[in-house]
Amino acid sequence: MKVLLVHPSTLMYSEIFLRLEPLGLELIAQSVRQQGHEVRLLDLQVFSHKAYFDQLRGFRPHAIGFSLNYFANVPEIIDLAISARKILPKSFIFVGGHSASFIPENILEHAQEAVDCVIVGEGELTTAQVLESLPSASFKKLPGVVAHDGGGPKPDLISDMNDLKPARDLTRKRNKYFIGGFDPCASIEFARGCQWDCSFCSAWTFYGRKYRTVAPEIAAENLAAISEPNVFITDDVAFVYPEQGFAIAGEIEKRNIRKRYYLETRADVLLHNPDLFGYWRKLGLTHVFLGIEAIDEETLMQFRKRTDTDRNFKALEAARKIGLVVALNIIADPDWDENRFEAVRNWAIKVPEVVHLTVNTPYPGTEVWHKETLELTTLDYRLYDIQHAVRPTRLPLKKFYEELVNTQGVLNRKHLGFRGLWDVFGMATSLTLHGHTNFIKMLWKFNKVYNPERQFADHDREIRYKLTPPAQSASPPTGKALYVHRAQGNAAK
Repeated sequence: MKVLLVHPSTLMYSEIFLRLEPLGLELIAQSVRQQGHEVRLLDLQVFSHKAYFDQLRGFRPHAIGFSLNYFANVPEIIDLAISARKILPKSFIFVGGHSASFIPENILEHAQEAVDCVIVGEGELTTAQVLESLPSASFKKLPGVVAHDGGGPKPDLISDMNDLKPARDLTRKRNKYFIGGFDPCASIEFARGCQWDCSFCSAWTFYGRKYRTVAPEIAAENLAAISEPNVFITDDVAFVYPEQGFAIAGEIEKRNIRKRYYLETRADVLLHNPDLFGYWRKLGLTHVFLGIEAIDEETLMQFRKRTDTDRNFKALEAARKIGLVVALNIIADPDWDENRFEAVRNWAIKVPEVVHLTVNTPYPGTEVWHKETLELTTLDYRLYDIQHAVRPTRLPLKKFYEELVNTQGVLNRKHLGFRGLWDVFGMATSLTLHGHTNFIKMLWKFNKVYNPERQFADHDREIRYKLTPPAQSASPPTGKALYVHRAQGNAAK
């Protein structure tokens, strides 16, 4: 069977700061290819819609799968699926991915007969099973499958991550993937899941608060197969188990693998394991992303971060001593006024870390989505991208965007001052001389992409597909009731 797997286009944030290889889709591709299917992978972050239609008419796939990891991509995927159904009426069309797992019925309703099923949960095993069952309708009974007239039970988590390998050879134009100055940059996965339960996040509801790791020797083997000099570690929280982090580092050192690394983790994980991150610093770790989310205790408690400002700030001090470049995220709430924006600007300017702002956005799959008092001002999927306000703002909406963009602009200029410009110029020059231009192009796009006029105008676009609001209930679901996969043992309590 000929199979085409499609990753949708970039979102607003990734127009500037990053463009990551579609690692999840590469893992799906390899699992399908191992079943003997002929697989092609098309990443619309890199290629145009014309390339998609060329594949439909030239390759003529028997099955077409879309990866939906972000709600803002729903309209694009629905439109592409409808177009595919018109060109190839007999092809099997399916959608999977993180965000798809929380709204399978909505996707099927929007697409009508253009989508045959939605694959819920981890898709490596289920996708291969679905394709093997065709052309019969038995796929509808498989765990993790939701179809128009049936569906199977909740899926189980994959039992052994060591068996998962990405089909990197199917990803074309790999030089287009980057994150900041990590240009070009590949991605790798050492672990899946998160044991915490932040109210705004869907990682724990997707993975059931399970945290699974790849064996150190397998992790190093996968890493050694990467040709790019820069690697982004995609784990939601890297090195929750420090022994795994030390073991992987030991395998890297033994094999003399030389890369530069960027990872995400929690402030308390870093604070409790400075020796581990110091070890990784010697092996090439230079950048760490920490989602501290807030600089006050009240908001941290509201988000249920299970940490406090003292530990967060101590973690920043520890990272500085190790010599790591830290990027921070602060969640801007629609309820902020001018004084709150100014307070955040003043704090962020004083610290040496790179500070980004994202907008507090309730998503399906998060606990906050089911809050009884949740009020939404729009159901346009495209605005659910953490760059737009979808809840009522205290300030007039346009003024909110002006404050948001002004704050982010001030923070960016902090790193593009005289000294910063000199450092950036040297980095950009070196990359350009080696033919890597993603980073230098990024530097000049901020004012075009982050523009209050643009963000405000986005609210007036015609809405063809609307997100279904949560059902109002006096006792909204919490905990295990929100899990995508069947609840399993050894999950965090």
